[in-house]
Formats: sequence, structure tokens, C-alpha cells
Amino acid sequence: MKLAAVVLVLLGSLMMSSTAHADANELRWIARCLQDNATAEVATDVVIKYCTCMANKMEKNETKSVTQWEKTHPIERAACDRESGWK
Repeated sequence: MKLAAVVLVLLGSLMMSSTAHADANELRWIARCLQDNATAEVATDVVIKYCTCMANKMEKNETKSVTQWEKTHPIERAACDRESGWK
């Protein structure tokens, strides 16, 4: 339930933010990434930053989820690990 609330808040804030340029696909990938990492042993804000970073690095027409895409893009994954503070 906590994750669902976080996803809703994230999606709402991204849609209202003037600096965010997330489209519907990107928002879906971020929400899916948050679900895929629901049991991660890091703070929720770190997961949100990581998922957003990864979604921003993906092509707009990407068909893989963040979880699938990160396995074939280690450089981008490492950059988002650093940017989000994931340890």
C-alpha cells in the first residue's frame, strides 16, 4: 500500500512539474520500476530517483521495462546508481 501511494504521488508530481518532460510511456516505466524494486533495501526516494534516471536514459520508443533494459545497459545503470545514491 505504501508503494501504491508513492507511485501516485510520483506520477502526480511529475505530471504537474514544469521541468519534467515525462510522457505516458515514461511514467508507466517508472511505475513498473518502482513495483519491481518494492523490496529493495534502500530508501523509497532513492528508488524513485533511480527509476526516473533510468527511464530518462531510455529511448522514448523502448519496449523493454527498466528492469529488463538495465541488464543490457550497465553504463547507464552505473550512472543512475551514482546519481540516485543507490548503494
